[in-house]
Amino acid sequence: MKIHKIDGYIQKMYLAEYPDKLLLLDGASRADIPYLKHFITHTLNRPFNSLTAVVVTHMHPDHAGAAHKLREQTGCKIISANKSTHWYGGLHGVLMHITDIALAKWVASRMKKPQRLLWYSRKLLPDIKLNDGDMIPMFEDWQVLDVPGHTDRDIALFHAEQDVLYVADLIVQVKNKLISPFPIFYPNQYRASIERVFNMRPKTLLIAHGGEVTLDEPAYQYLVQTAPRTPSTHWRATKIKIKSLLGAIWAFGFATSK
Repeated sequence: MKIHKIDGYIQKMYLAEYPDKLLLLDGASRADIPYLKHFITHTLNRPFNSLTAVVVTHMHPDHAGAAHKLREQTGCKIISANKSTHWYGGLHGVLMHITDIALAKWVASRMKKPQRLLWYSRKLLPDIKLNDGDMIPMFEDWQVLDVPGHTDRDIALFHAEQDVLYVADLIVQVKNKLISPFPIFYPNQYRASIERVFNMRPKTLLIAHGGEVTLDEPAYQYLVQTAPRTPSTHWRATKIKIKSLLGAIWAFGFATSK
């Protein structure tokens, strides 16, 4: 088994190559499909339908956005965490889905990437749902690990033989510094997930936004110390800004009324 790192639209993609099949370690975004197809058909010189399975580690645009389209084009199986509810369920979920797509577009603009269609269904329809510790069907050398915190359904993928661990957005690299992602919905679970990864001490640690990194003791301690203690989400940040604005308006009005 060989793992290829592919530069995607706003993140790294990881493709596990076998003699007779391919496994995409995360669902990518719709804008990533051309990058992935070109790599498989030109660099690897294999048919696109060699793509056998795609894992969705969580539901954000750059990790789930291409999954359904890839299944349509290649016949691949979609694999996800075993959850009975949709992450973007209900009215709140609709708004969060739109916000997350807008945030992905903002990241692309900051990276000076051309505008691309990122819209995708807010309801994932996986073929296979797995629990913590399960091995991936057809790829039994890969194990699924629950690492919630960023969302309620984040999973990591572990290849014991090569001691490789892919953790998606559990950790983000910015200017050579490992930091916690945004948002973090479940801060206590996030710390537990970081501790789990640190205690595993994999030989190779892969992240979506950064590549291959090293989670040594100083980096781990920095993550633990700087990770939010309360939920850090779009809505919480917006509420704080609104309260601050209203407070400033009230203070200004009170001062001018004297």
